[in-house]
Amino acid sequence: MEHEDFEKLDDSLSPEIELKDQVISIRRVTKVVKGGKNLSFSALVAVGDEKGKIGVGLGKAREVPQAIAKAVEDAKKNMMQIPLSGTTIPHQVKGQADAGIVVLRPASRGTGVIAGGAVRVILQLAGVKDILTKSIRSSNPITVAQATLDALKRLKKPEEVSKLRGKESEQIQG
Repeated sequence: MEHEDFEKLDDSLSPEIELKDQVISIRRVTKVVKGGKNLSFSALVAVGDEKGKIGVGLGKAREVPQAIAKAVEDAKKNMMQIPLSGTTIPHQVKGQADAGIVVLRPASRGTGVIAGGAVRVILQLAGVKDILTKSIRSSNPITVAQATLDALKRLKKPEEVSKLRGKESEQIQG
């Protein structure tokens, strides 16, 4: 078997996950030092495969492209799988991070993503098509993104809930 054939086999065994990334916010930050001001950029980026995998990362560098690259790298390290129920989430959930609170409610098919800012970007990259959301208190994109991730971490599959309650899945979904 030649070297080229081996490469083809190797590619078919490990399908590359198609990850999409989107910048949520870019901030110009300055540090005041004895000699003046040091300027740098902070980037918040979400990465997802639109099939239930999502990650959010923060990166800081002297130039915007480098900050975004660092944020994408950080987001890939912090990837997590969320349970989806068709095109929406299995149940209502509330997430909190510092002063930010995000409420996620499942919606019927065709509703769309009713969300704004960081919440919208994260949910779209996670593959959620129909959802109702409410962001309370803080409007800081970093806090809202962390609160959204906290809410998504709290999601449980119907099978897990039925196990916890000692009931069958049909009774819970009704």
